[in-house]
Amino acid sequence: MDMSWALIGSITDIPRRGARCVETPRGKVAVFRTAEDRIFAIEDHCPHKGGPLSQGIVHGAAVTCPLHNWVISLETGKALGADEGSVRTIPVKVEGDQLFIALASEAKAHRAA
Repeated sequence: MDMSWALIGSITDIPRRGARCVETPRGKVAVFRTAEDRIFAIEDHCPHKGGPLSQGIVHGAAVTCPLHNWVISLETGKALGADEGSVRTIPVKVEGDQLFIALASEAKAHRAA
C-alpha cells in the first residue's frame, strides 16, 4: 500500500498513559502513549456511541472510553470483553523522538467494518 507519512510532533508532546488528537483528511485520529512509551494511533471515536477515545484512560495497550467504559485495544482497534465493534488503526512510526502517522492513499485505504 502506498503511504505517505505526516510528522505529528515529538513523543514528549504526549504524556505517558495519555493521548492527543490529530486532524487528518479522513477525520480525527487519537495518538496514544503507553506507560512503556509504546505509541498507537486509532480513530478518535468509540464504536459504541462515538465517545472521544482520546479522553479515555490508557491502561496497558488499551483505552477505556470515557462515556460507557468500553475497552478498546490500541493494537487491534477491537472492543475487548463482551463488547463488539472496532475502530480503524493507523500505522505509526517513531524516528528518534519524532512521531509520524501514515496517510494511506484513499484508493487503497482499508476501513474496518
